[in-house]
Amino acid sequence: MNKKHQPYRVRLPGFISDNDVNIGLGDVIKRVTTTAGIQPCGGCERRAATLNSWLVFSSEQRS
Repeated sequence: MNKKHQPYRVRLPGFISDNDVNIGLGDVIKRVTTTAGIQPCGGCERRAATLNSWLVFSSEQRS
């Protein structure tokens, strides 16, 4: 059984800009490491996708 689940959502209105309605944990880590000068690789993309499927930050309230 390979059941697809929804990522856990955390509302952080001051942390997420209006341009980014939802941003995954993997995307946050990718931005930080890129800013620090670490170049992304294929493994980084897979890690980001996996982390994004686990946790998403949101600026909006769930309806």
